[in-house]
Amino acid sequence: MTEAAPLQPPEAIRIVALGGLGAIGRNMTTFEYEGRLLLVDCGVLFPEDEQPGVDLILPDFAYLEDRWDDIDALVLTHGHEDHIGAVPYLLRSRSDIPIYGSRLTLALLEAKLREHRIKADLREVEAGHSAQAGPFEVEFFAVTHSIPDALAVAIRADGQLLVHTGDFKLDQLPLDGRVTDLPGLARLGDEGIDLLLVDSTNAEVPGYLASERDIASVLDRVFAGARGRVIVASFASHIHRVQQVLDAAASHGRRVAFVGRSMVRNMNVARDLGYLDVPGGMLVKSDALPDLPDDEAVLVCTGSQGEPMAVLSRIANRDHAIEIGPGDTIVLASSLIPGNENSVNRVINGLTRQGATVVHQGNAKVHVSGHASAGELLTFYNILRPKNVMPVHGEWRHLWANAALAKQTGVEDENIVIAENGSIIDLAHGAVKVVGKVPVGFIYVDGSSVGDITETELKDRRILGDEGFISVFVAVDVSRKKIVAGPEIHERGFARDDEIFSEIRPELAAAVEEALSQGVDQQQQLQQIVRRTVGRWVSRSHRRRPMIVPVVVEV
Repeated sequence: MTEAAPLQPPEAIRIVALGGLGAIGRNMTTFEYEGRLLLVDCGVLFPEDEQPGVDLILPDFAYLEDRWDDIDALVLTHGHEDHIGAVPYLLRSRSDIPIYGSRLTLALLEAKLREHRIKADLREVEAGHSAQAGPFEVEFFAVTHSIPDALAVAIRADGQLLVHTGDFKLDQLPLDGRVTDLPGLARLGDEGIDLLLVDSTNAEVPGYLASERDIASVLDRVFAGARGRVIVASFASHIHRVQQVLDAAASHGRRVAFVGRSMVRNMNVARDLGYLDVPGGMLVKSDALPDLPDDEAVLVCTGSQGEPMAVLSRIANRDHAIEIGPGDTIVLASSLIPGNENSVNRVINGLTRQGATVVHQGNAKVHVSGHASAGELLTFYNILRPKNVMPVHGEWRHLWANAALAKQTGVEDENIVIAENGSIIDLAHGAVKVVGKVPVGFIYVDGSSVGDITETELKDRRILGDEGFISVFVAVDVSRKKIVAGPEIHERGFARDDEIFSEIRPELAAAVEEALSQGVDQQQQLQQIVRRTVGRWVSRSHRRRPMIVPVVVEV
């Protein structure tokens, strides 16, 4: 641990959220009993504009330092990136942690782990199954979400019962017919739920959500009115939404190409496991799109949140082989995650400027959320009747709105816990209390670097506006064809200290002196050699593209 936590009473179950509170993303919660740990979810948060150059943000694993052997299992509620995306980084510290999840969740995770060259102990479970992990008995319940095979988790330890909903909603007509198991969860309510950790994302949304099936008629109208290509941007894990796109394409005589590495990977997994029904002859490879008439082509890609490197953003920036124009229709078929408004608006404006028609949540019903609204949460509370409630998965306004709903159904103020990441919550004898806090920060993934970038470096990047700054100084004697000073390399916003450049200095010196020996004596040419040499090293070793400013002085 990074600091001493208050002594845990022997009868208490201790809960610490390492992410997922106060923001949408990097969901991860630890449960501790008798010195053993159970983890629920391990996801990522995607960076915002003020975090330039950052690829992903992880939960802070510092709380688990020196306790890796105490972990009995990791339980995954579903296969979205904000719940499984950080698992490969967790497994770098201990690779044999047993991981429990549904068939689709583990298949999506396994494909991700393969890219990281990691083999893991994956244990498939189904709704209705139970598993024993150290002192924890874990039972799984079906819940409806925007991805198939989502699970809620009941955790029992020494007579105490906790329920973690994961992400869920109460859609009565889901595409796959797999409704939230209210009878099973009601049974837990009859047993007596000591603490309910419940999804808060849509706690501010009144009433009940529409069904996912309602999207079909909207997509049908969009396809019917499209004169050219249809490009649909969605989360790479939103299998239900992609299924409806395939159905609409089939009914309008169009063929579909998946574009983007994560989209292709996930849809192949879903199709192979039978979660995605693809009519024969429907799919084409993206490089075959130019051979299709525009009114017969559909592209399904990533980028609905304005992610800079996603396919749709690159199309909007004219930085992709796919070009659009008048007659093309773009559908952003996902909700807008708070914090992404500026990025999404830039993409919409870029696409509109090129003449495309952009259909999005603001002007058409092309998305239904996967999270329970206020009316659904009230129903849920009344069925489960928990003794204590801890809102999770949401920004602060969502957590407080969820707490207000719990109070309306009869949960007393002192039995509602509004926690933040790092809060230490003890559950004992049916009472729940915040007893302390451990520091929990942001762990930034930047290319191959994990945790090396700090807020100081990010501030430098915001000032520089890109991926950091490297300056190189070399003094040369052209007549003697020798370096007389340097190479001196300095950086801002690239690494913690200049020692990182020790491996490139000999290579750089050799490249400059070789050029001098071959008669290269122009300052501009030598500076280009310095820039290329350092640039290749940075790209090869760190997968970064900083600004490189070479200075070559002749003495």
